[in-house]
Amino acid sequence: TTGFIDARTNNGNGGNIAATSKDSVTIQNINSSANGGDGGNVRINAENTITTGFIDARSQDGSGKDGEIELAAAEVNTGSLFSDYILVQQSLDQGLLEDAVFNIEELRKHEFEQHFGENFALGSVTAASIRERLGTIQQQTGLKPAVIYAIAPPELEQPQPALDRLDLVLLTPNSQPIYKRINVSRRELKKLVQEFRSELNDVQKTNTDSYKPLAQQLYQWLIKPLESELQNQQIQTLLFSLDGDLRLIPLAALHDGKQFLLENYSIAAIPSITLTDTRHQDLKDTLVLAMGMSEFTHTNLKPLRYVPIELSTITEQLWQGSSFLNEQFQLDNLRHQRQKTRFDIVHLATHAAFSTSGNKSPYIQFWNQRVSLNELRQAEWYAPPTVELLVLSACETAVGDENHEMGFAGLAVSAGVKSALASLWQVNDVGTLGFMTEFYHQLGQEEITVKAEALRQTQLAMLHGNVRLSSGELWGTDTKINFSSVSDNTKDQILSHPYYWAGFTLIGSP
Repeated sequence: TTGFIDARTNNGNGGNIAATSKDSVTIQNINSSANGGDGGNVRINAENTITTGFIDARSQDGSGKDGEIELAAAEVNTGSLFSDYILVQQSLDQGLLEDAVFNIEELRKHEFEQHFGENFALGSVTAASIRERLGTIQQQTGLKPAVIYAIAPPELEQPQPALDRLDLVLLTPNSQPIYKRINVSRRELKKLVQEFRSELNDVQKTNTDSYKPLAQQLYQWLIKPLESELQNQQIQTLLFSLDGDLRLIPLAALHDGKQFLLENYSIAAIPSITLTDTRHQDLKDTLVLAMGMSEFTHTNLKPLRYVPIELSTITEQLWQGSSFLNEQFQLDNLRHQRQKTRFDIVHLATHAAFSTSGNKSPYIQFWNQRVSLNELRQAEWYAPPTVELLVLSACETAVGDENHEMGFAGLAVSAGVKSALASLWQVNDVGTLGFMTEFYHQLGQEEITVKAEALRQTQLAMLHGNVRLSSGELWGTDTKINFSSVSDNTKDQILSHPYYWAGFTLIGSP
């Protein structure tokens, strides 16, 4: 076991590195790169396990050849993702922004491959091809999009200050990539994100604006450096491709001191632009398959009393489709209904979690079984035609650690689902019912062309007090629901605090 092995040189060939063990070898990082010569060779042999961080054996200026890397052991674990971060930062530092976009897309691809143990075909990736895709989105939807990449390498046991920073890259349909470097550490980012979420997702604080200073600081780091370009280019839709803890940010609630981010932009979170199916389809004449559970008699999960009202309101008042409740909510029936009828929207109102923290594996609770994410992906319920939108309406959807977005966005990537909508934290039953019914109302409006804009208009309606409880009824922009049959809660309430709307996140195609 050793720390950082540094055999690099700025003049000539890099040093060769060799290690042999009858047991295991653990090395923090290895650098045998060279400027002005060949990269040094790296050869490590062990009978059991080789574990390393990043390995850099390149000829950095291209004047020589890259060094050979040979790792021979029963098991090899390398910090390939960290190597990807190094490549991203090096291309940014050298001003090679087109290369940086390619490297970021590769980084994202490797993250998902490592998380799911699958290979994802990426195709041809250039900044030009991504600009072309953004231009196509604009032509098809009438809304001008931009991609914002936020890159913050993971924390190391031994900090490397030069690498510990936040990099922002903006890509629009008709300009070269724009790069901004923010001098904030991953630890600072993580701390602020956790504090921000803690302030927002506490129902006891819905009469306060204690979250605002945190919302404003995150805005200063993530949006302000790019603000003038977004305004000059008249961007309307923001597609965020984020790292780790940043995926947990309720982006709509970022605040510039006067307005929330959602008041100026529709927003979606994407794994990467090339891992997202951005082909546009108008959802106006589609059908929704709405399924869910209100009773969880075979589990220790709490009842969801408002689910029957939610399903019936969606399929009988707001959208065309079919609903299935409790005993009818089984994976086999989901698959059967999708095979029998073209349902472009699938709405599941049940307990679910996409956290991988503790002992809670990612799952969706069906009537007769808890289905893991892997089982769901293997069930072929998503067979063609493609599911345009998967909505998870549940109290524990996407709650957890930074891997929740990997699991949820990965469902879209690997299962052929274009977009998924869920909440970043637990929202109470009435708040969820109010949000979901308003969302389907907005999605059906003639002027709404994309799901991200329907989400934005839903959040705006809630922010402006148009979704509220009054005299035992739930009012929306154009809906009124009497829920006295399931609750005696007649307290008047306006659902305008970000607790009720900011957690809902669209992941995938806008």
